[in-house]
Amino acid sequence: MASSLSAMRDLGRVHELASILVRYGFGDLVRRLGLAGLLERAGSVLPLTHLKELVELPEPVRVRRALEDMGPTFVKLGQVLATRVDLLGPEWIAELERLQSHAPPVPVEAIRGEIEAALGAPPEALFAAFDPEPLAAASIAQVHAARLADGTPVVVKVRRPGIEAHIQADMRLLARVARFVEEESPGWRRFRPVEVVRQFKDSLGRELDLAAECRNAERIAAAFAGREGLVVPRVYWEWTTTRTNVQARIEGAPVSDLAALDAAGIDRHRLARQGARAMLRMVFEDGFFHADPHAGNVFALPGGDIALIDYGMVGHLSEARRAQVVRLLHGLVQRDSRQAVDVLLDWTHGGDVEEERLAEDVDALVDRYHGLPLKDLDLGAMLGDVTRLLRAHGLALPPDLALLIKVFVTMEGLGRRLDPEFDMVGEAAPFLRRAMLARHAPEALARRGLRAALDTADVLADLPRDLRRLLRAGREGNLRFRIDVERLSRFGDQFAHAVNRLTLGIVIAALIVGSSIALTARGGPTLLGLPAFGLLGFLGAGVAGVWLLVSIWRSGGGR
Repeated sequence: MASSLSAMRDLGRVHELASILVRYGFGDLVRRLGLAGLLERAGSVLPLTHLKELVELPEPVRVRRALEDMGPTFVKLGQVLATRVDLLGPEWIAELERLQSHAPPVPVEAIRGEIEAALGAPPEALFAAFDPEPLAAASIAQVHAARLADGTPVVVKVRRPGIEAHIQADMRLLARVARFVEEESPGWRRFRPVEVVRQFKDSLGRELDLAAECRNAERIAAAFAGREGLVVPRVYWEWTTTRTNVQARIEGAPVSDLAALDAAGIDRHRLARQGARAMLRMVFEDGFFHADPHAGNVFALPGGDIALIDYGMVGHLSEARRAQVVRLLHGLVQRDSRQAVDVLLDWTHGGDVEEERLAEDVDALVDRYHGLPLKDLDLGAMLGDVTRLLRAHGLALPPDLALLIKVFVTMEGLGRRLDPEFDMVGEAAPFLRRAMLARHAPEALARRGLRAALDTADVLADLPRDLRRLLRAGREGNLRFRIDVERLSRFGDQFAHAVNRLTLGIVIAALIVGSSIALTARGGPTLLGLPAFGLLGFLGAGVAGVWLLVSIWRSGGGR
C-alpha cells in the first residue's frame, strides 16, 4: 500500500492528507494503510495547540472536520456519504449533512482569467455588466451575477482554477485506498468500496463539466415542456463550456424563507404539492431526476410555480429499477411484506442474509404502520426504518437507490416544512398506481415477452456452436477451469517475502558460525589484531541482521 501510494506525483498530497488525519486522531488508520513513515513525519510537524480538544470531539464531528480540511474532493465524498442512509446511522448522517460546498471565494482576477481562457474574452467584453462580488462560492465553482446586452439578468458559473488536477490526484488516492480496504477488510466488502469510489469518480467528473450540468437542465426542461409546475433556468449556450456556464437568473423566494413566501402571498400548501409532484414525475415517469433538491436549490416564483437550480447532481433509474422502486413502495404502502422482502433481496443480491429473519423484521415494520390512514403515513420515517433494517442485517443498497431514498426523505421534509399537513404518501399514490398499471398493461407485457423470446432465440441459435467449441476443447485437452481464491495471490507474495527473510536469517547464522571458526584459525591477514576474514564476516552478519530487524519492524511485524 505504502509503495503504491508513494508515486512521486502524489507524495506531497499523501503527506498533507496523512497530517490532517493525524491531527484529528486517526493516526491508527494512517498506520493501517501502511504509511507509518509518513505518520512519523506528519506527527513531527503538527502543531500541538488544541490537539487534545480535537481528539476529544465525537468521531462523526472529527470525520466531518477532517473532510472539510482535506478539500473539495473529500467534502463532496462526505456529501455523497450523507446520502447513504443504508450504511450510516442517524448521528453520522446528521453530521455529514453539515458539510457544505461553501468555500473562500476565488479572487476576481483569477475568475476573469478563467473566463477569458474558456470564452476568449474577459467578462467585461462579454456581458453588459458583471458583478465582481460572487453570489456564491462553492468547492468546485463560483457564481457571479451578470447582465446580457439586452438587459437580461443571468448568472455566470465559473470553475475554480486548477481544481481538475487537484481532484484527479485525490481520486487516484481514493481508488487505491478503496482497493486496499476491499482486499484487507472482509467486513467492508459488502459496502463495495471500489464500486462506490468508481461511481463517485464518475459523478464528480460530471460535476466538473459545467456544460453537462446544462445538458441535464435542458433534458429535464424538455420532459416538462407543456406541463405546469416546474421552471428550469434557460441555458445560454454561446457562453457555456466545460469550465463556464451561463443561465437565466431565477428571481424568486427561497422556499426556506417562510416569511418571504407569506409576504409574497404564495400558497405554501400548493407549493409543497407542486414540488412533490414535479419530483415524483421525474422519478416514476422519466427516470431522470434532480438529485439535490435541498432548500437552497428550490425557489418559489410569484405565480406559485417551483423553480429548481443546480443540476450538477442528477440521478438516473432504468426501467427495471423503477419497477423495483414501485414494487417496494407499493408493498410498504399496501402492507405486502413479501413483496417488499423480494425487492430488498434483489437490491442487495441476497448476500449472507437470513431470509426468514429479514421477512419477520419486514412484517414487524409493516405491522407498525398497519391501520394508519394514508394521509398519516410518514414516508420519510418509513424509508428510514427500511434503511435501519438493512443496516441491522448487514445489507447495503446500490448507490443509485441510496440517493433516491435520500431524495424522498428530503422531499418529504421540505414539503412538511412548507405545510405541516403535507401528505407525501397521498401525492405518491397516484404515481405508484399509474406505474403499476403501466407495467402490467398489455403493451408492456407484450414488449417484455417479445424481448424475452428474442433473448431465448439468440441463446438457442448459439447453443450448437457453443457445444461444438466445448467438445473440441475437451478432445484437444484445452478445457480448463479457473478457480479464483480471494487473496491467494497476496498470500503467495507474503509467503515468498517470509521465505526470503528466513533464507537471509539462515545465511546470517551461517556467516556467524563460519566467522567464529575463522577467528580461531591461526595465520593469514589480521585486522585490529584479529583474523581479518573472521572479523569481516562478523561485521557483514551484523549489518545484515540490523537490516533484517529494521525491515521486520517497518512492516509491522515488530508490534
